[in-house]
Amino acid sequence: MKSYGARIGGALARRHVRKRGIDLSRISFIPESTKAPLQRVGTDPVPQMARYRDESPMRKLDLPFAFNAYLVTGYAETREVLTARDTYSNDIRHLFRGDGPATSDDIGGLGFTDPPLHTRLRKIVTPEFTMRRLARLEPMIQQIADDALDALEAAGPGADLAKHVAFPVPFNTICALLGLDYEDREAFARLGSQRFDATNGAAAAFGAVSAQREFLFDAVARQRLEPGPGLIGQILQAEGDAISDVDLAGLADGVFTGGFETTAGMIALSTLVLHRDPAYAELVRSGNRETVDRVIEELLRYLSVVQVAFPRFAKQDMELFGTKLKAGDVVLASLSAANRDPKVAGERPDEFDPYRVPSSGHLAFGHGIHRCIGAELARMELRIVLPKLLQRFPTLGIAVPESELEFRQLSFVFGIDELPVTW
Repeated sequence: MKSYGARIGGALARRHVRKRGIDLSRISFIPESTKAPLQRVGTDPVPQMARYRDESPMRKLDLPFAFNAYLVTGYAETREVLTARDTYSNDIRHLFRGDGPATSDDIGGLGFTDPPLHTRLRKIVTPEFTMRRLARLEPMIQQIADDALDALEAAGPGADLAKHVAFPVPFNTICALLGLDYEDREAFARLGSQRFDATNGAAAAFGAVSAQREFLFDAVARQRLEPGPGLIGQILQAEGDAISDVDLAGLADGVFTGGFETTAGMIALSTLVLHRDPAYAELVRSGNRETVDRVIEELLRYLSVVQVAFPRFAKQDMELFGTKLKAGDVVLASLSAANRDPKVAGERPDEFDPYRVPSSGHLAFGHGIHRCIGAELARMELRIVLPKLLQRFPTLGIAVPESELEFRQLSFVFGIDELPVTW
């Protein structure tokens, strides 16, 4: 039997050859003009993103597909698009219809579904992510963070903070939350990074998505027979046959990828930013809850590790910000550009300022019905890990010049895979 990834890849290729004259499996690049939303200069969006935002609220992207794609960069415009629940569809399953064994049922998850299915699925999982329910996870996260810092100390000065702290803390937290086995953990974690990386083209990213989801299909199938203690098992016990393996695997996939890769990037990059000025690190080292929370919100705005929101498909012909769209056209919102909009961020939006008081909330977690369901969990992990790290290692520093660090240069989730530190 073909693997899940092979089935999906084959169906995509067949569909685009038959319907669009495009073989997605052969697209190993992204046109230069469309790379800007996924690129950075250090921790900053490339300068042309600010130019895009200043010139027009929306611009057409050069993509090799029959449908048109548009990029929105302003804060107000991005918020408007993300809020409009009835104007757009997030459902991408129509892209997978065609000949072959892959069907629209192979895709699930909150990010790619519309109401009423989205409403039902979100209602199932939302109770686990309230502040009250998350509070019970705090002792576990505290221990996971302590274990990670022990591993960093054991590795000695020059150790990689990304490897020993930034990645294992959210990974182990999410695995425990979902009730996943730790087998194949390294492969699973690696796929989590690859699925957001557009460097090797769309086919490679889709392959990583498919392979990682196959892990989750297997986990759901096993736990349907013998429910585990985590979220997957709890949902199965509560919903039984009312929820399909596809829908539950999609939920687990969204929780895992949304709560692992993004938080890992935030931990590593936040450490880097805080060490640009000793005063920044001291604010977090103090452990004062109000101060730490304020710094974390500015880090979320400034870094905006999720660079582009889930694609929105226009449901009908329409006009948006003076541009005529056809039904099926795609609208992409740049969260990194929106969060640097001076109309909301105020003066010097490209600078990290822990004392900043923006006129409205940032969009690092998105907005509207598709806002990240794990936002409060991410905040909790950052609130625990960053003060612990800076208190445990008061002389912590970055072991190499920032210019020598290798940031991800073409990824929907911005990050850094290695951060050597010393103390």
